[in-house]
Order: sequence, then structure tokens, then C-alpha cells
Amino acid sequence: MHVKLLGNKNINSFRSSQVENRIAHIFQTVFLGSNLILHWERMWTLKSYNCEHCGSDFISGRALRYHFQQKHLGKVHREKYDQEVLSGKQQGHSESPRDRSTMETQKLHWENLEERNVNYMATKISKTCRMCSRCFGTVLSRENHEIQEHHFTARKRAQMSAGFSPHNMLECKGPQELRRYADRKICPASGSQRAACAAEIGALLQLIQTSFPVPASRVIQGGSYVKGTDTQGCSEIDIVLFSEVFADVNHFKKQLREGLETLRESLMRTAYGNRILMGKRTPLSLRFSFLCTESLHSHSCEIMAYYDILGPTPSTDLKLHLYRKLHLCKDGDEAQLCALALLQYQVDFVKASVVRVKELIRLMIHWLKTSFASPTEENKFRRLPSSYTVELLTIYIWEQAEKPLSFSLVQGMRAVLKLLVQYAAIDVVWHRHYHRTFPIFVKVNQKRTRPFILDPVNPTVNVCDTCNAWDEVAHVAKLSLRKPLFSGVRAEPPWLFTDAW
Repeated sequence: MHVKLLGNKNINSFRSSQVENRIAHIFQTVFLGSNLILHWERMWTLKSYNCEHCGSDFISGRALRYHFQQKHLGKVHREKYDQEVLSGKQQGHSESPRDRSTMETQKLHWENLEERNVNYMATKISKTCRMCSRCFGTVLSRENHEIQEHHFTARKRAQMSAGFSPHNMLECKGPQELRRYADRKICPASGSQRAACAAEIGALLQLIQTSFPVPASRVIQGGSYVKGTDTQGCSEIDIVLFSEVFADVNHFKKQLREGLETLRESLMRTAYGNRILMGKRTPLSLRFSFLCTESLHSHSCEIMAYYDILGPTPSTDLKLHLYRKLHLCKDGDEAQLCALALLQYQVDFVKASVVRVKELIRLMIHWLKTSFASPTEENKFRRLPSSYTVELLTIYIWEQAEKPLSFSLVQGMRAVLKLLVQYAAIDVVWHRHYHRTFPIFVKVNQKRTRPFILDPVNPTVNVCDTCNAWDEVAHVAKLSLRKPLFSGVRAEPPWLFTDAW
């Protein structure tokens, strides 16, 4: 074997060649890496389509639709097995009645299905302990109980309240970035997708009417979807069926339960059955999530029924009579059902808002859904404000700014959050449906406790009473104002009045 020895000159030349090759390789790697980064940056600026079931991202709606039809259509997630199974056959899994009940109450990707607060009569949740559900005579008594019995200190409240989701909108740096975020993550589908969604909802509504066991004289709809304040993650539809069958005071509750149960069974036997996830049974309503296949999003639906107390065109005297009945009613269930007659007026009040206000409402509802920690076993009775409360509060702030048609959404959000920090100062009343001298309003107003937002169409209800965690809301609002979205932001006209808060 011959070995050729390299002289010093050849060795240096060899080493120089190695260095040059390595430098060239480094430059090539950096160049390709920068191109790769640029490529991903360009892809990131494109709109992504996210699957709500498994979290996968797709570059087009068609790809997402194909993925859904192949992987998820007609299936539900079973946490027990950590996999998706067919909703009808369960793919060989045994299905006892208890398993079926458990399956139906799973949240899946429809968060807060069982926590929907569509109680048209505000219950006294504000006086109920968020740890043990014990009810007290005053909010102060409830707060003292939570401190003494459950050691719910300010430190513990801070630990249990905030739960900002990763990459949330509060991390946006400026109005332009917020707009891009809202278009991608918050605003509902528009154009042909919105029209297709409306067609599917219309078909579902027709199916509900024909499947209901008693004839309905009138049907009204409510919820964020109808009011135009729905988001990609929160779309609610309330359906109220009026029938004279439920006018019998002595038997209406039994008839209502039987009618809703029959409707429940009928809907699950229809062609829409594999797109409906039934919620937990309740005595007064039928709750479920309905999946639209066109744009692959869901609607949280609630069906209620009663007799038509007011009719389509009630007189002023008839409405005042209803207010008196609500004020004197001792049966909470009956009062809630009677208040269904006012749903259309609630919808009209919010729906009349200008487009920009509805955009602000969407941002605030998204904030409510993505900024709080989920309840634990320890505080499982905690209740945050309802979507309706957030809608009314946002409209009030806009009116305080003298109702501008166009305004900065960052300024609007900042104003609402600043008021939430000072929640004890919230005192809101409208007089479009009842007069200042109306005796029931006078009595309710005299006994009011803050925060106080009187339902603009129902003088017997403080909508803030549906929340028992206003201190947590204030804490999270205060943290939110420190986020990058509001960094260096100062009040500008017409929001200068917020400087006093």
C-alpha cells in the first residue's frame, strides 16, 4: 500500500479548500433558511382554516371540508376512550343509557353548551356562593362567607380568575393587527357561506316546527346569531314556540316537558340527527348544538315553549299587565316562561345597533370567552356575566360616547374594560319600554344594588344578577388593560369621559 505524503504547502492548500467549502455551505444554509422563513411568513399571512374538532389547520375551505367529511362527520368524541366514534353505532362500544347521557353532555368543541345563560328572568346568582352554591340575602354576606368558609382571599381570586388563551387578541400591537386577528379568529363567515348557513338554519327551524307535537301559533328567534353579534366561537340561537295548549296553568309544566321530550326524540330520528349534539335535559327547554356542514361551525341552540301572552302587536296596557305579573310572580319557572314574550324586544334593542357597535360587541364577547380560567371543582358554581349583559354594557358605553357611527375599536374596548374595573359604579337604565314613574320600576330602582343594568324591556330584572364573580371580572379587566394592545393608548375623543374612571 502506497501512502502519498502531503507537503506543508499542499496541506495548507487542502485546509484552505476545506474552509472555503465550509463557508460556502454556511452561506447556502443561511440563504435557504431565509427563503424558508420568508416562505413560512408568506404562508402565515394567508388565512388559515382551523378544524374545531382536532385543531388541524388547512390552507383552504375545501380542504377543511374534505377533512371534516372524512374524519369527523357523524362522530362524537368519547373522553372515556380518547377517540371519536360514530354517534349512532358507537363503533362496537357498549352504550348503556348512562353512557348515552354522558356522551350527550360532553362539551366537544362547543364550549359552554351547558353553561349558556339564557334565563330571561335573571336569577339571584349574584348572592350564591361560587364554591358551595349556598344562597345568601345580600352580596356582602355571600362575599364574607366565601372569605371565612372557603378562604377566598384576593390572592386566591387572582390565581383562579385569569386564564388568557395563548396568542389571544390582547397580544395584538395596534388596530391593524387587531383587525387581522378579528377577521381570522372572531368574525363569522360572510357572503355565500353566511347565506348557506342561513339556509341550513331556516331548514332546521322548519323541521322543529313540523316535529313539535302541538301546533305553534307563532315562532320567534333570539340569540347572538339573530342579533348579529355572533362570533366564530360563540353562536347562539334561541327559538320560542308559542301555543295555546300551554295556557292551562294547572298542567302546562307537564305538557311542556312531554312536548320537548317528543321533539328531542323526533329530531334525533331525522336526517339532521348526526349533526345534533343534545345537551343535558332541563325542565323548561331543549338544548343542543347544531353543526352547519357548509362552513363547518356550530350553533348552540335552545328551544322553549309557552303560550303567547302578548301576541304580535300588544297594547301598552297589556305590556304593563305583564310587568305586574312578572313582579308579583313567586314561581321562578313560570316567571321565566312569561318573560319569553319579551324576547323579540330584547333582540330588536340589540339588533338596532350600528355595525361598528356589533363589531365591538363581538370583541368583548370573545374577550369574555378567552380571558378567564375554566372553573375547577373548587369554584364550579362560579358564573360570569351573560352575553346579553356584555351586549347591553357595550351599547351603554357607545351611547356615553354620543353614539359615533365610526370609532376606534381599541378605544371602545378600553372604555368597556375600564368600566368593568369599576364595576361597582355600573348603574344603567333605559326608559324605552317603561316610564320613570311606572310603580314597578320605582320599587325596583329603590332596592337596586350595583352593578345594576336594568333590562331595557323588562323593569323587573337586573341582568347583572346572573353573575356572582364581578370581582374576578374586574381583576381580569385590569390585567387586560396592561396587555400590548393597550400599551401607550390614551383616551381620545369621543372617549375622553373614561379618564374619570
